[in-house]
Amino acid sequence: MDLVKDMDYYIKMKDVNLYYPSTLYNAMTLKQEIFSRMRFEKRKENLEDVHALKNFNLEIHEGERVGIIGHNGAGKSTLLRALAGVYPIKSGSIEMSGEVRSMFDLTLGFDMDSTGRDNIMNRGLMLGSTPSEVRSKEQEIIDFAELGEFIDYPIKAYSSGMLVRLAFAISTSVRGEIMLVDEVLSAGDANFQKKARERMLNIMEQAKILVLVLHDMNTIQAVCNRVVLLQKGEIVADGAPDEIVDQYLGKNG
Repeated sequence: MDLVKDMDYYIKMKDVNLYYPSTLYNAMTLKQEIFSRMRFEKRKENLEDVHALKNFNLEIHEGERVGIIGHNGAGKSTLLRALAGVYPIKSGSIEMSGEVRSMFDLTLGFDMDSTGRDNIMNRGLMLGSTPSEVRSKEQEIIDFAELGEFIDYPIKAYSSGMLVRLAFAISTSVRGEIMLVDEVLSAGDANFQKKARERMLNIMEQAKILVLVLHDMNTIQAVCNRVVLLQKGEIVADGAPDEIVDQYLGKNG
């Protein structure tokens, strides 16, 4: 009897609550502290923790391309980072079946004193690849990033455009069944954006599950088959892309 069964890919969030510590919002730079004292302002010491996701329930299954939309501060990026395990939840549960790859904070883990080539290896390992897998993709990453001989220079000497191209090329070299994507379709300058966009669309097409945060509603409607509208850490609408986008734009119109 064949016991091999295809994996069922899914995301299940049940009664999830996530808080930001008030210390993040209460922190002041030295400059802010000086000006505050000059204006005789009292510093608020008893800020409450911010309730970023509130009793959050969401299920996503294989084949779904889910766009997450909402005002700034609605909880969109927080949701992605909770799914990626970057932000810990206070209560509830998150279950995920499938290899997760996140596309945000593209330069996370970069060592500015190391060369581009060294950073390909470091970042690739951080993304879950083996050394041999990274080496097999190295030249393709260099070519896509259009760095040429600069790949052996310390990345602190790179322009911002070169750094973004390298980060994007590395991050998109690793694929997963569950893709979490946050505003990376506009990576790089205008000349780089076209091929970056084509590459991202191809990756998203191959994923079993896609969760996409993007402010471009035209792309959301073109790529996604389901859209979730967030407001203050809660789901206020969930359904067909055209319907939910129209609802969102209507509220902002």
